Amino acid sequence: MQVPLETQRTFAMVGTGGCGKTSLMEMLLFNSGAISRLGAIEAGTTTMDFEPEEIRRRGSIQPSLATWLWNKERHFALDIPGDGNFSADLDLLLKGVDGVVFVIDAVDGVRPLTKKFWNSVHAEKLPALIVINKMDRDRADFHQAFDSLAPLGIKTVAMQLPIMKGGSFAGYVDILEHKAFSFGADGAVSECEIPAELEDDVALLHDVTVENIAESSEELMEKYLDEGSLSHEDLKKGLNIGVLSGELTPVLISSALENKGGVSLLNAIATLLPSPLARPAFIGEQGESRASDPNQPLACFVVKTLTDPFSGQLSLLRVLSGCMEGDCTVKNQRTGETERLGNLLYVRGKEQLPCKETVGPGALVAVAKLKNTRTGDTLCEEKSPFALKTPDLPPQLITYALAPKEKGEEDKVYAAMQRLLDEDITLKLGRDEENADILLSGMGQLHIEMAVEKAKRRYKIDIVLKTPKVPYRETVRGKCQVQGRHKKQSGGRGQFGDCWIELEGMPRGSGYSFEDAIVGGAIPKQYIPAIDKGIQEAAQRGFLAGCPVVDFRVKLYDGSYHTVDSSEMAFKVAGSIAFKKALESLKVVLLEPIVLLTVSIPDECMGDVIGDLSSRRGKVLGSDSRGGVTEIKAHVPMSEVLRYAPDLRSITGGQGFFTMEFDHYEEAPQPVAEQVIKEHAEAKAASRFALRGN
Repeated sequence: MQVPLETQRTFAMVGTGGCGKTSLMEMLLFNSGAISRLGAIEAGTTTMDFEPEEIRRRGSIQPSLATWLWNKERHFALDIPGDGNFSADLDLLLKGVDGVVFVIDAVDGVRPLTKKFWNSVHAEKLPALIVINKMDRDRADFHQAFDSLAPLGIKTVAMQLPIMKGGSFAGYVDILEHKAFSFGADGAVSECEIPAELEDDVALLHDVTVENIAESSEELMEKYLDEGSLSHEDLKKGLNIGVLSGELTPVLISSALENKGGVSLLNAIATLLPSPLARPAFIGEQGESRASDPNQPLACFVVKTLTDPFSGQLSLLRVLSGCMEGDCTVKNQRTGETERLGNLLYVRGKEQLPCKETVGPGALVAVAKLKNTRTGDTLCEEKSPFALKTPDLPPQLITYALAPKEKGEEDKVYAAMQRLLDEDITLKLGRDEENADILLSGMGQLHIEMAVEKAKRRYKIDIVLKTPKVPYRETVRGKCQVQGRHKKQSGGRGQFGDCWIELEGMPRGSGYSFEDAIVGGAIPKQYIPAIDKGIQEAAQRGFLAGCPVVDFRVKLYDGSYHTVDSSEMAFKVAGSIAFKKALESLKVVLLEPIVLLTVSIPDECMGDVIGDLSSRRGKVLGSDSRGGVTEIKAHVPMSEVLRYAPDLRSITGGQGFFTMEFDHYEEAPQPVAEQVIKEHAEAKAASRFALRGN
């Protein structure tokens, strides 16, 4: 059915892992009538977590979409994973919605990752509601959870106060309506008396809420100061103004597991979050704007790409402007190619429903089998180009090497992982030419493991996951002059190349430089690039542990040649020989990569985390604590944090997260260097043995 855009809502469910977002979505779907029975995470029967990997680990690993009708109003909702391993594309996903339902755990309140997620919502200037979920839990504490919101720097408006009886979540008080409601066995509500013990709390919250709403509008503030109160209509009007402007954030309560609070949340979404017509214009890559208006030319944004076992590739499109129907032609602004959109589909978890009507701004629909379109692309009418400006994704934090269980299937492994990159743009695939490894980079160990499991299941290939070699480097100290001479005669034309070079170690980060100081034609000009190339290739093979040699200068100052036997290849070999002789006479040291690690943790974990970083040879640069969350910055050797994610999770009870980026190279301590050199020698010997065996 065609739904007026004024009543359409498109929002994202955002919150840290374990706060109950997926169960909350299940409750909304059930109360809206979209599903007939409540699923459960423990039973693996929820609508939104349908991938086998999600069912097994009881947690979301990819965004999922659902749509329903509430009071004949169309709602579109994105359920976004709360685990840091699977939420790196949050900023991009938020481009596809008009508002946010932000979920907080009633027991834990604001966690370190909560602030990071909220900053993304705030940066996108999206109106939001906050839901304090899991009010059924033993240690649930509304006041503590509500107070923990303070570090987010927002003006919260308490819309509800829980009624607790015998430790159970029995009902709630509507603060603005000044009415109480009790829950029945099926989650249905009925009006009741406000408990006497809550009267003072209700009165206090009502006064604070009214004042906050009044401050959202100068007109309302003047009226409030003059009359001392505001009518119910004034409060509703002021609340809407404050939410849409981002000045006010209403707070509601729920217990998704017990189906309590679903109807009030659906009503709040319908009345407080904006329609697509109320959102600001979208900004394009060139700074141009496109209004969220059905009368504008068609433009839609690919929010996510999914793989369906029956339909193949599914592209989830957000209509930015204009109106769209099936079987229309659009142009991909990234590739310049045209795409023919087939039938439009409404999505509800893994279920796909035919969309037979024309959809306008705000709609989130799927289309199958687009030719060359990926996540983050903008599709629009050819005559009215517009490309939505998308955020930069954070860098990957960890890299693992992949290998097939059976030799000779490396290309199959690479192809399988390449197909996963179409739907998960936070993964990065590459090859390590130094070690001939297939490298998969992601946001954490769990992210990599889940991607490999998915590839194994879908593409029926056995993949072995191994930690890749750390990108160590070698460098030299001192200066020397050596001769590189290559002479070979075996009948017929021989090989002759002769060069003298001066090699000198340079400061860290200087790179490589080559100076041609030949005078008098001692070496013909055409052979000099070959010497340079021979030196560079030898440097890539290393000297101590097979690691590239960096930060040195070479001056070619003399040599000789043969008019018949000299060639580019001969001088390339001569350059390589000269390089090796130089390193034999100089001190060569191993360099290890150092990363800048930024860790956000609860204050109470600070001592344990700093102690752990010290045990990893880390150097703490400083720390900053705000609102119960401490941020620590440290320089740590990369080799010590390849598996940091699960260790941090263990230390902080899952409440810590980190970012990591390469910073610089430092000389490796002698025990580390000796171990790396030993491992390289053993690997080299094993490789030679394997070759002899063949």
